[in-house]
Amino acid sequence: MKISVNGLHKAFESRIRLGIMSALAVNDALDFNALKEYLDVTDGNLASHLKALEKEEFIAVEKSFVGRKPNTKYVMTKEGRTAFLEHLRILENLVKSHK
Repeated sequence: MKISVNGLHKAFESRIRLGIMSALAVNDALDFNALKEYLDVTDGNLASHLKALEKEEFIAVEKSFVGRKPNTKYVMTKEGRTAFLEHLRILENLVKSHK
């Protein structure tokens, strides 16, 4: 049995990127530390995956200060939401078609 994966977005092949997008899909915004704790990954690992999603323009970065400390928040862009939902739709169709 062949399984067609046409339409799946390469940016979401990583479990960490999939986790980032899932977390941002249900939250308006999350800061770096919240994502790190939620996904249980290292700073460097998270930063590289965030950078990849930002390069695709699937997430946007909002930098601010909380008191005197810098705070970096991430939000899903409209393009990111569209691509992510399409990716999930294709996965769901794959599962349904192979029951």
